[in-house]
Amino acid sequence: MEESDEEQKERRSKKNVVSLKSVQPSAKMVLCEPRSYDEVQDIAEHVVNRRSVVINLQRVDTGQARQIIDFMSGAVYAVSGQIKKLGSQTFLCTPENIEITGSITEIMEDVDPEQRW
Repeated sequence: MEESDEEQKERRSKKNVVSLKSVQPSAKMVLCEPRSYDEVQDIAEHVVNRRSVVINLQRVDTGQARQIIDFMSGAVYAVSGQIKKLGSQTFLCTPENIEITGSITEIMEDVDPEQRW
């Protein structure tokens, strides 16, 4: 007995079925440029919610920038993530599901000693 065209189409279409459980949601990255230490808790929430965060600290004074990095270091540690320095005032904070490889070197001659971390 021969299959009808309809049965052949149905059999072929079943081969292309993909389980939605195997599809992973896209990773998100958040860019933050805080203007004061008061914003650090909102930034940390992104990491806790499994989003990577790039923090630009150019708009805060050195004291507040250090406080922000201290707080974020604790938040990243709490979720088994990583924090990496990308530039003189730029940091990448990632949760445990993101792996950071490699490093970025910085020429420290041009950086004010007060701005070094």
